[in-house]
Amino acid sequence: MSISGGLRELRLWRAMSWSLGIAIGMVFLKMGAYFITGSAAILSDAAEAIVHVVAVLFATYSLRLSSKPADATHRYGHAKIGFFSAGVEGSLILLVAFYIYFHSGKKLIYPEPLENLPLGIVLTIVAACVSGALGFYLIRSGRKHHSFLVEANGKHTLTDCWTSAAVLISLVLTLVFRWAPTDPLIGILIATNILITGIRLVRSGFSGLMDAADPAIQQSIVQLLDRETSKRGVSYHNLRHRNLGDTNWIEFHLVFPAGVLLSDAHRVATEIEETLETNIPSGAKVTTHLESALDHDIIHRRGD
Repeated sequence: MSISGGLRELRLWRAMSWSLGIAIGMVFLKMGAYFITGSAAILSDAAEAIVHVVAVLFATYSLRLSSKPADATHRYGHAKIGFFSAGVEGSLILLVAFYIYFHSGKKLIYPEPLENLPLGIVLTIVAACVSGALGFYLIRSGRKHHSFLVEANGKHTLTDCWTSAAVLISLVLTLVFRWAPTDPLIGILIATNILITGIRLVRSGFSGLMDAADPAIQQSIVQLLDRETSKRGVSYHNLRHRNLGDTNWIEFHLVFPAGVLLSDAHRVATEIEETLETNIPSGAKVTTHLESALDHDIIHRRGD
C-alpha cells in the first residue's frame, strides 16, 4: 500500500472511531433523558441511537474489509461492501421508524404527563450539537477520501441531529403549552423523516450493488474522452463504468487509424488513461482495448 493510501485508511479509521465512540455516548445520553422525562419523542431518538451503534459497528467491520487489496477470489477488491453496509444501515433505520410509529401512536391514544422537561431540553441540545458536528465531519471525510461507507454513516449521523432538533421543538412546545399530544405527534414526524432517510440509504446501497451509473460521473467521463480522443485523432466506443465503493472502474475501446504502430497506440492509450485517472473527482482505474479502424467493422460484425 502506498503512503497516500495508508494515510487515507488511517484518516477513515479515525473518522469511524469517532463515530463509534460518540454513538455509544449518545445512547446513554438519550436513554438517560428518556428515563428522566418519559418523552416518546426522546425514546424515538434513543431507539435510533441504539440502531446507529449497531450500524456503525457493521460499518466499521465493512471499512476494515473494504481496505483489503484484491485477491484471487475478489479481483476488483472488497470496497463494494460499503454499498451492502449502507443497505443494512438503511434497513435498520426502517425498523426503527416503524417502532417509533407504534410507540408514538400508543402515547397519542393514551397520553402521559412528562417530567423534568428543562433538564431533558438541555440534554437534547447537547445531543443535537454533537450529532450535527460529527455528521458533517463524517460526510466531509467520506467525500474527501472517496469512501461511500463513511459518507453514508455521516448522513445517518446527521439524521440523528435533525431528529434531536425535532425532539427539542417537541419538548419546548410541551413545556410552554402543556399539551400532551405534542410529544407523540412530533415522534410520528420524526419517524417519517427517519423512514425517508432509510429508504434513501437502501436505494443507494442497492444502486451501488447493481452498478447503476452515476449521471454526473458519466458526463465527466464522456467530456474528458471526447476531448482527449478528438485531439489525438482516435475514436472510442463501448464505454462502461462502475463504482467500486472507493473508486470508479472505467473500460472502453479505442479505435486507431489504420497503420498506427502498436507502440504508438499503446502510448496514446496510456496518456488517455492517465488523464481520466487524474481528472475524475472520485478517483478512477481505467482499462482500454485497442482496435484498428482497418478491420474494426468486420471483426465486430463477426461477433454479432
